[in-house]
Amino acid sequence: MSPYQRNLFGEELPPEKKKITILSIEAKYRKEVVREDAPAWVSKRFTSASQVFEMFHDLQREAKEHFIALHLDGKNRISCLDRVSVGSLNQSIVHPREVFKTALLSSAAAILLLHNHPTGDPTPSREDLEITRRIKEAGELLGIRVLDHIIIGESYLSFAEQGLI
Repeated sequence: MSPYQRNLFGEELPPEKKKITILSIEAKYRKEVVREDAPAWVSKRFTSASQVFEMFHDLQREAKEHFIALHLDGKNRISCLDRVSVGSLNQSIVHPREVFKTALLSSAAAILLLHNHPTGDPTPSREDLEITRRIKEAGELLGIRVLDHIIIGESYLSFAEQGLI
């Protein structure tokens, strides 16, 4: 028995066809100016939290929290920046899945996390401590090291320097 339908005269009808569409994904990079007046010594390779603060201190002027992940290559050079979340005055919704989605696409060996506190006080909240712990654990599973989490306010706080990471 043929799998094809037949018309009134017994002739086989061609099978119905349909178009199948599936979303494809690709990583696209675009250039973003982080700082136009950077000191001459600044490069894409940071060796201290103070250098990260120097580069991103303009975040202290933002009225909303910005959570950023800097993706690093095997030599700890910045390969790209991912603005993971822009929140409200005192919080930003962050999930480890969103942090590592782009880190995996960029083949990051490690990441640096940073976010601002619009209040100017860089003291980490309970939520800051918890999300950093969760992101670090997820990074260990994926083989992507979380080197530091820097909170930017009027000054900065480095989780690595404070022994919090």
